[in-house]
Amino acid sequence: MSAVANKASFKIAKLKYNGGGDWYANRTALPNLIQYFNNNLGGNIEPQEAVVEVGSSEIFNYPFVYLTGHGNVQFSDPEAKNLRSYLIAGGFLHIDDNYGLDKFIRPQMKKVFPELEFQELPVSHPIYNQKFKFPNGLPKIHEHDNKRPQGFGLIYKGRLICFYSYESDLGNGWEDLGTYKEDTQETREKALKMGANMLSYAFGSR
Repeated sequence: MSAVANKASFKIAKLKYNGGGDWYANRTALPNLIQYFNNNLGGNIEPQEAVVEVGSSEIFNYPFVYLTGHGNVQFSDPEAKNLRSYLIAGGFLHIDDNYGLDKFIRPQMKKVFPELEFQELPVSHPIYNQKFKFPNGLPKIHEHDNKRPQGFGLIYKGRLICFYSYESDLGNGWEDLGTYKEDTQETREKALKMGANMLSYAFGSR
């Protein structure tokens, strides 16, 4: 076991939601991202992610939660209230469109923050300018509809609380090399660097 693993002190989590969508997609993504972050940025995240339900009080144990999938997402009113409380209290949510998520997640996040709109973040935003620099913004990892990748954010009282990666598919790039034959090592490295930036930003913004 590495020294980084020995000093692990907290976990991040994958968000389990209702509605029938595949919240469990990208099974190898977070462990690979965690390993990359720990090895390259001296992080102290436990090697295996947790799974936490949207409405659970356990969500407050995790500084960073990851939501992905291709299909339907549904938050009940108590779940939306719980997620709002978590984010206002300092939590950070990364929504990763795994293709087809957009039309489902936007109305659900509107239930969480009816007063906020997703804003496309400028390339000057700190999330693109942590240890790794992305002068063109969110990288394109996995091609679907020949649309440009966009990084959207929900900003509450000046703090980015939710980062939404659209038409990028970062999670695919975090998975084991060879999971998707079209994804090269270079592409995977870009995805991991962007993910490491997100973790750095999320932990630094608390």
